[in-house]
Amino acid sequence: MMEIRGVGRAGSILRRAACVGIVALGLAGCRLDMHIQPKYLPYDKTDFWGDDRSERQPVPGTVARGQLRLDELFYTGKINGVLADEFPFPITSADLDRGRQRFNIYCTPCHGYTGNGQGMIVQRGFPSPPSYHIDRLRTAPAGHFFDVITNGYGAMYSYAARVEPADRWRIVAYIRALQLSENATIDDVPQAERSKLEGESQ
Repeated sequence: MMEIRGVGRAGSILRRAACVGIVALGLAGCRLDMHIQPKYLPYDKTDFWGDDRSERQPVPGTVARGQLRLDELFYTGKINGVLADEFPFPITSADLDRGRQRFNIYCTPCHGYTGNGQGMIVQRGFPSPPSYHIDRLRTAPAGHFFDVITNGYGAMYSYAARVEPADRWRIVAYIRALQLSENATIDDVPQAERSKLEGESQ
């Protein structure tokens, strides 16, 4: 009796293994070869569409994700088409630190660390940009600097692809800080801090 049961159990296991093997072979034969299906490459000519192009034009008015630029001030530095002398968000000390960092990376080669227009490439013979400390730029609206960073001006090319809008505004804030520091007087210092400065000068 024991031998017959053992043979029956072994036979059952063999039958199951055979079934699994047959199913596996069947699935291997039904492989989906998606990697060899017909596909169109960008700008390939095709007769599938009436205009012979494989790519389709976007629906009119389509806006890429994250590119719906409704805030005119934030994205252009203007309000109703006029350069604005305000910032689209409150500037904190963290924003100034970030603006200084970005300024040092992107702006100092031409404008110098103090904004005097005597950066390293100017010292090597390239044309000098105007100093931020001349009257024309000290009285220019903040939007002017944002617009120049975004679109370029004269020999300066656009930094729109290199510096995101929020960082452009932080750079503008730092430029304002440089202008203030270069032309500051003791009257610009808050009264609470003025005594410290007067004490240090004695």
